[in-house]
Amino acid sequence: MKTFCGRANPTTGEMEWVEEDENYDYHQEIARSRYADMLHDKDRNVKYYQGIRAAVSRVKERGEKAVVLDIGTGTGLLSMMAASAGADFCYAIEVFKPMANAAVKIVEKNGFRDKIKVINKHSTEVTVGPDGDMQCRANILVTELFDTELIGEGALPTYEHAHKYLVQEGCEAVPHRATVYVQLVESKRMWSWNKLFPVRVKAEDGEKIIVSPSEMENCPGVPSVCDIQLNQMPSNDFTVLSDVVTMFSVDFSKPVRSASTSYSVQLEPVKSGKAQVVLSWWDIDMDPSGMINCTMAPYWVQSTSAFQWRDHWMQCVYFLPNEQPVLQGEKMYLTACRDEYSLWYNLQKARGEEENKADVRVESPVCRCQAHLLWNRPRFGELNDQNRTHQYIKSLTRVLKPDSVCLCISDGSLLPMLAHYLGAKQVQYFILFFKANNLEDKIKIIEARPESLTSSHLEDKKISVLVGEPFFATSLLPWHNLYFWYARTAVTSHLASSVTVLPQSASLHMMIVEFQDLWRIRSPCGTCEGFDVRTMDDMIKNSLNFRESKEAEPHPLWEYPCKSLSDPLEVLTFDFRKTVPQHCLSTEGSVSLLRKGKSHGAVLWMEYHLTADISVSTGLMQISNEKGNCEWNPHCKQAVYFFSSVIESETLSDLPSAVTYAINFNTKTGEIAMDFKP
Repeated sequence: MKTFCGRANPTTGEMEWVEEDENYDYHQEIARSRYADMLHDKDRNVKYYQGIRAAVSRVKERGEKAVVLDIGTGTGLLSMMAASAGADFCYAIEVFKPMANAAVKIVEKNGFRDKIKVINKHSTEVTVGPDGDMQCRANILVTELFDTELIGEGALPTYEHAHKYLVQEGCEAVPHRATVYVQLVESKRMWSWNKLFPVRVKAEDGEKIIVSPSEMENCPGVPSVCDIQLNQMPSNDFTVLSDVVTMFSVDFSKPVRSASTSYSVQLEPVKSGKAQVVLSWWDIDMDPSGMINCTMAPYWVQSTSAFQWRDHWMQCVYFLPNEQPVLQGEKMYLTACRDEYSLWYNLQKARGEEENKADVRVESPVCRCQAHLLWNRPRFGELNDQNRTHQYIKSLTRVLKPDSVCLCISDGSLLPMLAHYLGAKQVQYFILFFKANNLEDKIKIIEARPESLTSSHLEDKKISVLVGEPFFATSLLPWHNLYFWYARTAVTSHLASSVTVLPQSASLHMMIVEFQDLWRIRSPCGTCEGFDVRTMDDMIKNSLNFRESKEAEPHPLWEYPCKSLSDPLEVLTFDFRKTVPQHCLSTEGSVSLLRKGKSHGAVLWMEYHLTADISVSTGLMQISNEKGNCEWNPHCKQAVYFFSSVIESETLSDLPSAVTYAINFNTKTGEIAMDFKP
């Protein structure tokens, strides 16, 4: 059965109806899941197994039958661990039907059919009793319901319900407890993901400064966590202002409350500075004694020998509502507020304890300036990148004239103001900035799509300079910003014959890489702690083959180290001085492999050529050493195309001479299809 799905095409801007298989959503869910990453997480799996064995032993020592409830069983791995450890029976709950079906097959394949019952329901719908899903309440509760923020996947309400209706009082729990840790830091880099810094423009009539409006300056932002691989953040990009402190703990063996609440701790800054960011992570104790511990602590807190790479659990960056000066030794109160699914933080000077309690705000922050809703964190960082902004200023200075009629096509861009200060008339959409910089009457806002542009919008003038970064909020993959080309084509009749287009062109680049760790998210597992999970491998492979394996996926590669095995190669060019052609743009060829290693895939990115000699890259910034280690643009996601099989070579003589490629840009759909072969 086929289903018609409506979607806005991010590249062409067209609303289109696409015929999809009825299982498309399911295949997307599986293909983009993190199951493989979890199964490859050796530290997690070993610690869970140890904790489950210990819990079963404690119950058996009391002379009781061990009845296990496993909520969110996924592959059934934790239930199989429990059955293998001697549990008498396990109830394995999985709400996602395709996953529950896979768990049934995996359980049977491993010989636990009589010991494990897979229940395809949400845990809150499970019944207990002679005619229920469970014959009796469990005395061991096993779960893996955590995300990077700990509570973002609904762990607290799930535990709350389980203790009320599904498990015995005083049950064993694996994990037994979770503890959240925090550290106060100053970081210009991370703060640049949350606030807009002033932009200085040197114009003919003196220096101008673009400032953010007060609504943005005082806006608390959005409550959603910024989760990143904090282990890739260099130590010189932040200054530690406090020791690591315990924010709060949750004991999962006792009734859990999910209602909104707050926790406060007293901090004594170890250094004076500007408190801007709270870094946070958690650990879980698999047993009551805390001897079996699994931690997400970053590299400067735990020894590197204990480090386990994982992508399903990372670390958290929380932005304080406003930066606050702190003095070494002057006591402060840090408050964590939470609801059922998210956390946010507040910092205050220590006063009387009752006064501090009265000041605690439990309400979740709400963005008042709209910018935090329009721009994500990397976009803030991009707008605050002075080197990047300077490239646009330098380019605009060359092309703008006093009589330039300038049109800007980009989402929430600073280009209109730059162009105005550098001597042009300008049109753009983001009104707040213009008001803050007293430019409402200098920059005209056109509230129309490019194809609906009329001469009256432009006061019957022809556009002499068309500019774009380009950036569009709907873009996921690097080439989605080619929407600028389609918009440029739509406004062709309004362009002067001698129009200057900036950027004048773009190019798609490619490089073959070996990933240090990211390969794990797409790598089959085979067996996990002695259990056969190939059914899951096959399930992921089938979903990838459904469509996803023919597509690249976006990843911020500054967080995922890799080394280049080939030189970067320009594979396609797009000339913005001309309209989008009717025919497809295709290329094929081969790229030579220069270094030994495992070719996990190809990375693709765009470069925009603002003028003949000024370009900005959304991908590779440089190959930093002879080993081929790469530095990537930290504000953009690059496209990663994982090869279906890894090309491995231990020596240069083993090396295939090249990887062949075929890349096709369909100008009708705006989609890029690609294929690679060793």
